[in-house]
Formats: sequence, structure tokens, C-alpha cells
Amino acid sequence: MDIVFIRGLRIDTTIGIHDWEKQVRRPVILDLDLGSDIAHAAATDRIADALDYDAVTRRLVQEVSGNRFELVETLAEHCAAILREEFSIPWLRLSLNKPGAVGNGVDVGVVIERGQQP
Repeated sequence: MDIVFIRGLRIDTTIGIHDWEKQVRRPVILDLDLGSDIAHAAATDRIADALDYDAVTRRLVQEVSGNRFELVETLAEHCAAILREEFSIPWLRLSLNKPGAVGNGVDVGVVIERGQQP
């Protein structure tokens, strides 16, 4: 299996458990490793045969920016489900970073893997 990656996808959203967090938009940063067989796309040189990372990015921006989440865990699972279902991705690793979540410039987040690597 090959991997298509997206690094540093910054999306503003409403995320957090505290009342003040529910009133402000703040960034989350996603790094993605997406399992894909790129051989056919490489042979045809056609975007229709590839995992379209622009479409993936646009879809995640739409979903994340348009919703509210309390936990980074919930947001990570939500993104993973969209990627697996809508883009037929058999395996992924998703890192979700909530910069400055606990103050003093400290980033927190989760890394999840879903699906099976063939």
C-alpha cells in the first residue's frame, strides 16, 4: 500500500469543554497518512484515478469548520469516518493537534489509526 499524505491542514473550529472555549473559534491542525494504491493513477496521469487530496482537504475544512466539538477524540473519529466512508480509504493515520490547549504554548492532541494495512 502506498501513502498519500497531507501535513499541516489548519482549520478553525469551535472545540473544547470549557464555556469560554465554546464561544471562540480556534485552530486545529491535522496531519494525515492515507492508504492508497497510486500505481493506476501514476500510469494514467489522471486525477480521476488518484486520491484527490484537494477534494479531501476541502471536505475536511467544510466539515470541521462547520461543526462544534467538545473533545479532540470526537473530532478525530469524525474525520476518520468521513475519510474512510466518502473516499474509500482502507487505512489512515490521523494526527490532530489543538495548539495552546492547556496554555503556555503547549499543544495537545491525538493520533489514531483506522482500518487495515494490506
